[in-house]
Amino acid sequence: MMRWVLGLALSLGPMLAGHVAAAHALLESAVPPVGGTVAKAPTDVMIVFSETVEPAFSSIVVTDAAGNRFDSGKAQTAAGDAKRLMIGVKPLQPGTYTVTWQATSTDTHRTQGHFSFTVAR
Repeated sequence: MMRWVLGLALSLGPMLAGHVAAAHALLESAVPPVGGTVAKAPTDVMIVFSETVEPAFSSIVVTDAAGNRFDSGKAQTAAGDAKRLMIGVKPLQPGTYTVTWQATSTDTHRTQGHFSFTVAR
């Protein structure tokens, strides 16, 4: 009996460990795209995460090269899709912008990161 329990624990261990690691909200994509160049300045920034996020504990900050903030309002999830976190942005001029984000998934794990995008001249 003890061998059976040990065998079960060894075979289930990697699966359970993978499930726990997958519980973090990781950036999957963004609009504007990560590292991309857009011809028209966006009116908002949207980040798609691998897990649902809690907007009350998540944020998106958009800054220009000089560190001036261009995000407007509070980050919110998209209607009907809690994996999409969005924030409005003030009018953007041509140049490179940095998006800094913090996301707290609904199971309370916190992740953070940043990326840039460019508005073409």
